[in-house]
Amino acid sequence: MAKKAKRNPGRGGWDLTALLNAADPKASLPERHLWLIRLMEWLRHATIESAPQPPLVSRQPLDSQIEALPTPRPVLRLRHLLGVLDRHPEHHERVSQLLRRIWAEVDNAALLADFGFAPRMDLWGELGRRVRARVLPLTPATTDLGELFALLFPHADDAGWLLAIDDATLERLRTYVSPERGGIAWRTPFLDAIVFLASAVRASGFAPAIRQRMSPELIVDQPFRQLARVAEVVSDHAQARGSPADGDPPMQAGDMRYRRTTLITEAALLQEAQYLRALLDTCRRCAESVHQHLEAHGVSVDVVFEVDQLRERTLRIDSLLNCVISPEPAREITRLLAELVRTADERRSIRGLLASHYSLLARKVAERSAETGQHYITRNRAEYKRMLLAAAGGGSVLAATTFVKFAVLALALSAFWGGFWAGVNYAASFVLIQLLHFTVATKQPAMTAPAMAEKLVDLSTDAHVEGFVDEVAQLIRSQAAGIFGNLALVAPIVLAVQLAWHAAFGAPLVGNKDAQHVLESLTLLGWTPFFAAFTGVLLFASSLIAGWVENWFVWHRLDSAIAWNPRIVSKLGAARAQRWGAYWRANISGFASNISLGFMLGVIPVVALFFGLPIEVRHVTLSTGQLAAAVGAEGFGIMASAPFWWCVAGIALTGVLNVTVSFFMAFRVALRSRGIRLVDRSRIYRAIRARLWHRPLSFLWPAE
Repeated sequence: MAKKAKRNPGRGGWDLTALLNAADPKASLPERHLWLIRLMEWLRHATIESAPQPPLVSRQPLDSQIEALPTPRPVLRLRHLLGVLDRHPEHHERVSQLLRRIWAEVDNAALLADFGFAPRMDLWGELGRRVRARVLPLTPATTDLGELFALLFPHADDAGWLLAIDDATLERLRTYVSPERGGIAWRTPFLDAIVFLASAVRASGFAPAIRQRMSPELIVDQPFRQLARVAEVVSDHAQARGSPADGDPPMQAGDMRYRRTTLITEAALLQEAQYLRALLDTCRRCAESVHQHLEAHGVSVDVVFEVDQLRERTLRIDSLLNCVISPEPAREITRLLAELVRTADERRSIRGLLASHYSLLARKVAERSAETGQHYITRNRAEYKRMLLAAAGGGSVLAATTFVKFAVLALALSAFWGGFWAGVNYAASFVLIQLLHFTVATKQPAMTAPAMAEKLVDLSTDAHVEGFVDEVAQLIRSQAAGIFGNLALVAPIVLAVQLAWHAAFGAPLVGNKDAQHVLESLTLLGWTPFFAAFTGVLLFASSLIAGWVENWFVWHRLDSAIAWNPRIVSKLGAARAQRWGAYWRANISGFASNISLGFMLGVIPVVALFFGLPIEVRHVTLSTGQLAAAVGAEGFGIMASAPFWWCVAGIALTGVLNVTVSFFMAFRVALRSRGIRLVDRSRIYRAIRARLWHRPLSFLWPAE
């Protein structure tokens, strides 16, 4: 006899007897759905009230891996539940009626056709939906089967035990939803979903942002135009299978006319299904061709998102088609449910959404930076000397920047305007360095890291590993040349100006008060290491902004607009418009990087201070110029004091942190954007150590 009904809150909320007694087909819709949710909780969490029957082994297991695994506990509980229902006809009848009523009253297409897809084809709309789903609770008082499904299967682990259900248990379970084996009524929601999805795929394929970027060779046969029509034909054939023609008497399963009609319809259905699958494959290849266009002409995350949605819809149609035409549909339906469980888990992930759809944009940004970064890597002595000269030029400009910074401080402006004009000073200096074809050493790492990451795509041979080590050596000596060149001129120029001003006017340009502040702020004993690392983050951020702006510039084809727009051509002339278009295409990244970095160095500390965060920036070249100004104000005797050498140590660490932090962050983004995992990391480390042991000077001076 059944046990007395009782609540068991710690083990899924209800025991089996209480659940079966509570099954009421005449209950309200929320109560029926809540009963089903509690039943699923019992399968996952409750204990079995009596010993389960011996597990049933399928003659045709799903795959060898599932067959080798032990039977999951929810499957054992499901068999136990079916056994109890078979032994108690009153429970069997109530549960059957309740499940059929639920299946008949909910919107099945909301699960089969809509679940897992964004109603609006943009990334930000889907992001907002996921945030709301994480914050707002769901209700079982709904006819949307997609919403109910998320309550029934809230865990990704549910997919595993669904796939582990054997065929015999599936057959026993089928009778509770579709008692007539071979009937066509259960197929109707699946066929409707195929038609709905085919229409959605067709609409996506005709969207201008997608259609204009597809390969012309693939769309010549107009697969998207045919898709919806063929889906309708498949639906008609599937529904006609075993159904009498208009005016004919009903057919019995045993007469010859039934068999002949069924065979003819079955053959037509399989033929049309094969054609539909061919169209789906062509549509997927058309969608993939959009990515090739994006690789060459810039990336839009909304277009990437819409292409992925199109592809996933074609795969869902494939799964639904398997359910409709399979001779054993229960297994295919179970596979579909397991896939929907995984989809439900993915729809709850905000991080997964951003990671998957920004990976291509990150790659494009990294590639834009890599194109620029190649110019910062020296590979021979001639390039090394050019780097030294360019860095020396950059140091001379930053010497002037140092004095302008002290002038802005002397104006005693309000915090915001002081930071703003400091940002203008930095940005103008960096842009001037770009226009003069000079360089700033600390800007190199964020640009060169993506270029280096390209060398890690293939590490299958020792030659490829050595090629990467060559790139490391070239990068390090390029950084060394840049820093040496910057510092070689910024310190002497600032010191010379200080001494000359003192000789001419009797006092240095930067006074003793500012010099004392420099000695107090740049010392290694303070917050200099943290501020230097933070500046490295800003250097990395400027490279991201540069890559994003260049991608935006290319995506909107502004270089072509400048070169060919009628108004621009009429004002500039055809030849000058062509030059301007090419110039901005080549330099937009540099302008974006320099301007953004300048304003971040000036404004972000002020904004942080507004929120109570005393953050400052420490740039190795600017800090060196400030220390040289302090020496000019205090005299050369200060060089014998401890505070001076603590500042020297702080500047040395500042240079290391500026370079390493920006390089590390850019390198990680470049690796992630390419999907590279450093499984051969130990080989790389060994190769670098061997190079250091045998050829240490190669990291400082080119061999030829």
